[in-house]
Amino acid sequence: MRCRRPSPHGSTLKKASLWGAFFVSTLAIAPLALAAACPLLPGGQEVEVRQVVDGDTLRLVDGRSVRLIGINAPELGRSGGKAQPYAEDARRRLQALVDASDDRLRLVPGREATDHYGRTLAHLYDRQGRNLEAQLIAEGLGYAVAIAPNTRLAGCQVAAEGAARKARLGVWKKDPTLSATHIQESGFAVVQGRLQGIERNRGGLWLQFDGDLVVNVPNRFVDAFAELPLQQWIGRQLEARGWIVDRSRRQEAGRARWQLTLSDPHMLGLRVESF
Repeated sequence: MRCRRPSPHGSTLKKASLWGAFFVSTLAIAPLALAAACPLLPGGQEVEVRQVVDGDTLRLVDGRSVRLIGINAPELGRSGGKAQPYAEDARRRLQALVDASDDRLRLVPGREATDHYGRTLAHLYDRQGRNLEAQLIAEGLGYAVAIAPNTRLAGCQVAAEGAARKARLGVWKKDPTLSATHIQESGFAVVQGRLQGIERNRGGLWLQFDGDLVVNVPNRFVDAFAELPLQQWIGRQLEARGWIVDRSRRQEAGRARWQLTLSDPHMLGLRVESF
């Protein structure tokens, strides 16, 4: 994206909706009740856990490494680095959930079965059929994330996070959002910023935030965003979440340094002050 000025993006996103803020729910339901609302998906298999690695990853006795779908837990300190807040809490809680199920879980693979690290992407359930990702999210021990095509439980996981955020549990005890004008490094973040403009080109949909951030929706995912009233959101504070990439090595005039790529509309919404 080269242009900094707002420009129309065509008729693809012409529908306005009453799409509420993804990140702040007004639900007053108990978090664990919300977690239980995530259904047991068909097509699973029983597996045995060998090791819990962190709050969203574990290893199975059969040798597979499993990355839980729909949650991004805080990172543990690696190679002497400092752990993020609640990272160890998330790991311990996942371990407790595994222990309570006698190390035996039901694994339902995602529509996209593996990630670029070769890990199995899956939903996990305990012996009572409760979704582990939703339980962790509902307790504030991870962020809800929706990455196409593995979005079958996005709705109930979003609801679980809404309750955790309302109750200020775990990662939501203090506002964890990062201003779009204060991005300093790559990695996962929940970003808030003012939507300055929208552009559509062969690279997809581009949302220019204030500061030096652009949010990209690749062409193959644009239709999924058609119900969002993006034109009406220009000038308003939005929240977006995902993995930020530093493009400074390819820096060109008028091109934002930081890019966040989205594939599902659950990762974008109006900013509603709650802290």
